[in-house]
Amino acid sequence: MAKDDSPLILVVDDNSENLRLLCGILEEHNYQTVMAKSGKDAISFLEKEASDLILLDIMMPDESGINICKRLKKSGNLKNIPIIFVTARAESEDIVKGFEAGAVDYITKPFNPSELLARVKTHIELKLAREEIKTLRGIVPLCAGCKSIRLPDGSWQILEEYIQQNTEAELSHGLCPDCIKKLYPAFADKILEGETHKDES
Repeated sequence: MAKDDSPLILVVDDNSENLRLLCGILEEHNYQTVMAKSGKDAISFLEKEASDLILLDIMMPDESGINICKRLKKSGNLKNIPIIFVTARAESEDIVKGFEAGAVDYITKPFNPSELLARVKTHIELKLAREEIKTLRGIVPLCAGCKSIRLPDGSWQILEEYIQQNTEAELSHGLCPDCIKKLYPAFADKILEGETHKDES
């Protein structure tokens, strides 16, 4: 994600007019854009800063968009950036090749700005969702004492707050059998017996 938290889109096209048109539409809708006129320029930029989405022309003089897409999908750091082909070629063979190379979508020229924006929005949201799932599946540092979560910035957050802010799970409260025995030793057997009857009913 770009520094001001608005999505950053890399637009790759050898035609300056196409670049200005695409970037103009995107910037009007609060996307940040970077222009590249060749695959070499695109990869050079991506080696320094990752984008949230790539709009890639298929037909370019130095290297086809298909080959650029294949190269990006083989790169460990760049393979998860979604690529949408923007192309004047609408033959089914070209479309199939695009998807086989790793693109997530394609838009034909001349394009409808509303369709362009809808597809861009969809694929950026999907990328962010995948990143969130990946983060939640990763190893989360947990305090062995108070069970707080260590965040990426080094601060600590109560486990319940972390779950509520980062998932759609709703928490309910109760006591496990071990805690009931520890906290209420004199009444534990009766409490647990009551819980068992509840479960059976």
